Amino acid sequence: MYPPEPWHLRGQMFLSVFLLPRRRLPQLPPVLDASVRPLTIGGRGVVGAAWVKYEPGGVLHYQELLSAVLVHERGRPRVSITDIWVDSVASLQGGRRLWGIPKELAEFQIEADDDLVDANASATEPPGAPISSALIRLKGRLPGRFPIGFKVAQAFGEQVRRTPVRGRAGVRTANAAWRPDPAGPLGYLAGRRPVLSLAITDFWLVFGRSATDRARSAPQKGRAGM
Repeated sequence: MYPPEPWHLRGQMFLSVFLLPRRRLPQLPPVLDASVRPLTIGGRGVVGAAWVKYEPGGVLHYQELLSAVLVHERGRPRVSITDIWVDSVASLQGGRRLWGIPKELAEFQIEADDDLVDANASATEPPGAPISSALIRLKGRLPGRFPIGFKVAQAFGEQVRRTPVRGRAGVRTANAAWRPDPAGPLGYLAGRRPVLSLAITDFWLVFGRSATDRARSAPQKGRAGM
C-alpha cells in the first residue's frame, strides 16, 4: 500500500541536462502531446535525467532513475516524466495511481561518497536487462540552500494531471558520464554528453497536493493552466 498524497520525501539527486534534436525526444502520450509542447533551446529539446536516493525521514525510502522532458503549456513550464524506474512496489503503485507517472521496477546499485557516485540500474522485466550506468564526480558546493518549485504534467487516463512539487535543497556542481544501453529504453541518450550536471543534496520535497488544496482546485479541473 502506498501513502496518500502529498508525499514528503528526503534524499539526494544527481541530475544531468541534455539537449536533443526534437526528432530524438522521447514520445509523449497522445493526450499529453495535445496539451503541451517541448521547450527548445537553439532548436533542441531539453531532457533531464537523474539518479535519486530517497532516504529515511520521508514517507518512503527507495532508489530511482528517471528521464523527463521540459515542456510548456500555453507558455507555462512543466516537467513530463517519460521513463522512470524504482525499486519500491509502493512507489510504483502510488506514482501510477495518484499522478500517472509510468514507473517500472528495476534493480539498483548506487554507491556514493563525498566526491564520487557510481550508479547502475537493470530491469526486472526482462531480468537483468541493462538500462543505464553513470559515473558522477562531485565538485564545488554552492553556498546556502535553494528553493525548488515546478509542476509535473502527466497523462492520466484521457486527461492531463498537473502535480505541484516544492521543496528546498543544497547544490553541488558535478561532472557526469552516462552510459545508457544503446538498445535500451534510454537509448536516445546513448553517446550524448550532458550540458550541465548537478547534485541536489539533502533535499526535502513535497510531491502532490494536500486534501485542502485538492478541494480548492476542484472547480478548476478543466482549465489548462492549472
